[in-house]
Amino acid sequence: MDLLSKIRNVPDFPKPGIQFKDITTLLQDVEAYNHVIAKVADRYRDAGLTKVVGIESRGFIFGAALAHALGIGFIPVRKEGKLPSDRISRSYELEYGQATIELHIDALGKEDRVVIIDDLLATGGTLQAAAELVSHTGATVHEIWVLIELAFIPGREKLKGYTIHAEIVVDGE
Repeated sequence: MDLLSKIRNVPDFPKPGIQFKDITTLLQDVEAYNHVIAKVADRYRDAGLTKVVGIESRGFIFGAALAHALGIGFIPVRKEGKLPSDRISRSYELEYGQATIELHIDALGKEDRVVIIDDLLATGGTLQAAAELVSHTGATVHEIWVLIELAFIPGREKLKGYTIHAEIVVDGE
């Protein structure tokens, strides 16, 4: 299935010069969405994962479905101020600003082996911050999975030491 054809490009969003990859068109296509979830579940079925970590907000869409398919727990990494209990946080640079994400301090432990899920790898800041949060808990990051990698942006450079899998690799805007 040509998944890239299911993604809409939105020019100049959220600011001029950004070519936003809108995954809502893929999500609206039940065949395409089910294809992605089945494919990612097959990838991790025998990986010995104990949890799926999804990054707010689009990582929730794929991460929660994957956790359900694998019969394991889902751990949300949220934007600053959204988690109600004791948490750890990391700030990072975006391609168009700065942000902070948080994880409940007791969400993971040394016995956990996780995959981190997000929709897009661009600058790598969000995924790097999430991986640092997971590592802080003592859990092991088995792999980082993204739906789309913008290979023309060097985000992978920030994630050295982690295995990364992208379903769709975009080489140019």
